[in-house]
Amino acid sequence: MDKLRRVLSGQDDNEELGLTDQVLDASTLSYSTRVKWFVICFAGGILCSILGSALLFLPNGMKLFAVFYTLGNIAALSSTCFLMGPLNQLKRMFDPKRLIATIVMLLCLVLTLCAVFWWHKRGLAIIFCIMQFLAMTWYSISYIPFAR
Repeated sequence: MDKLRRVLSGQDDNEELGLTDQVLDASTLSYSTRVKWFVICFAGGILCSILGSALLFLPNGMKLFAVFYTLGNIAALSSTCFLMGPLNQLKRMFDPKRLIATIVMLLCLVLTLCAVFWWHKRGLAIIFCIMQFLAMTWYSISYIPFAR
């Protein structure tokens, strides 16, 4: 736990992990509060995604599925803002090493909602949800050293 706290507070000089920037800069939240809200937001994101999957089989469930699945991914993605801070999160998201993964992920989020609400294409929405899952996986893996 101390190792995690040192890494998240920027006291660990591990260049390999890309954690040389001070991670907990410019925030008034304590470390334990940040971790609690990270867990709450991440769990809420997973719950939204599961709920969206369950709603898929209802009448008009495709719209609910796309909205809840997308909101779940956004909540899970934004949960790391509690650990790093929003500015550091954005800096890392648009870092040249993971720029393509970030753009593909955000594009899939938007295209999923477009397919359901504007184009009214169920099959296309399912394809974009699958692409959303793959893009989120690729984006998450981009944070693991040497995993790209």
